[in-house]
Amino acid sequence: MELPAAQPTLRSLRTFMDGAHVAAPGEVPELATRAAQAAGWSARLYMADFEQRLLVPLPAPSLPPGEVLPIEGTLAGRAFMRSEPLAVPGAAVLWVPLLDGIHRLGVIEFTMPDGTDLAAEETEDRYTLLAHVYGHMIAGKLPYGDALAIHARRRSRTVASELLASLLPPLTFGCPGLVVSGILEPCYDVAADAFDYSVIDKTAYLAIFDATGHDLRGTTVAAVALAACRKGRRDGRGLVDTANLIDNAILELWGGQLFATGLLAELEIATGRLRYLVAGHPPPFVMRRGRAVKELVGGRRILFGLGDGAVVVAEEWLESGDWVVMYTDGVVEARDAQGTFYGRERLEDQFRRTAAAGFPAPETLRRVMHEVLDHQGGVLQDDASILVAQWASGEEDQLAASPGRSYEARRLRTGTDRARSPLDTTTSVNGASA
Repeated sequence: MELPAAQPTLRSLRTFMDGAHVAAPGEVPELATRAAQAAGWSARLYMADFEQRLLVPLPAPSLPPGEVLPIEGTLAGRAFMRSEPLAVPGAAVLWVPLLDGIHRLGVIEFTMPDGTDLAAEETEDRYTLLAHVYGHMIAGKLPYGDALAIHARRRSRTVASELLASLLPPLTFGCPGLVVSGILEPCYDVAADAFDYSVIDKTAYLAIFDATGHDLRGTTVAAVALAACRKGRRDGRGLVDTANLIDNAILELWGGQLFATGLLAELEIATGRLRYLVAGHPPPFVMRRGRAVKELVGGRRILFGLGDGAVVVAEEWLESGDWVVMYTDGVVEARDAQGTFYGRERLEDQFRRTAAAGFPAPETLRRVMHEVLDHQGGVLQDDASILVAQWASGEEDQLAASPGRSYEARRLRTGTDRARSPLDTTTSVNGASA
């Protein structure tokens, strides 16, 4: 059935969906371009590289080759960092975040006919709907082949890094009352850090591990810890039983010769009740209204893989907007050329600065990790991971809202407009306006 000419948005969506269901992953960018062309537009998709420093154009045969763009200092990068659409001043060009839920995949460059009213509801509806389906389809196709993922890699990964990357969940997840975001460096050589999360029946399950060694053996320990953690969660076990399961799995395989530090937590999304245990791992801390207010030092037990891990689960009650920050020692023990540690104080200060600037959790972690890398001259001597859970902030609703739509009156933001715009999808972090 032909769609009437008055329905270009639906025609675009139909063009995309009709082809995308049976398309190979590498064919999706061209389908996205064709779908936009059905409405008289052009669309080019960019994917963020593994280190989240660059935006790499995904090839589409009907478009000329695109240029790799830095995230820092570009409009495309700002759209990625803020998860908001940005218009190019004086042109009918719009940069829109490419999202799967609130997980940032990259950006889309929409080019429209001259004279297009970028703030018109019809225009906004079109790029919003197209951005939604593009993001979900890219994320859905990624596990089915390498044609998309290879554009995110700027150099070869080690076997250990490939193994661990295949086991980790997406970097960011959001649902009502919760945002979870994680990051792990170095992206190409990492061996023994890992994190995990899940939400089941309004409870968030969080975990972070740091295994012995910086080679494939350490990766294997981390992989076993992840698998045992997921088995315990899926079997409905509590924190103590899951910790014992992880401990026994590592002990059985390596007899106390290899082990892992770790942190397990359960967060009740309805109440903010956090229960946790810490196995020889750096204690997490709580950020509240942009400041580190408390270190969570309870629930201690010995490392996973050494047996006899008796523990009493600790408990903390969060306030709305709190961030629980979990990290591995590679973050705070990163050393500069003079041997100075990056340190907990600097970590907290970077969180405080990014909170004051109004950045969402995934952008905060990107900036923190880049600062850690820069502190050590771009080459970490140990793996470094951070996992953040932000509770009851409302940010998950704002980030997951239509990329061009807010809850108030709308006004498109341009690259030269630094004022607050109702199109901003990130309104605050810990109460600090952007």
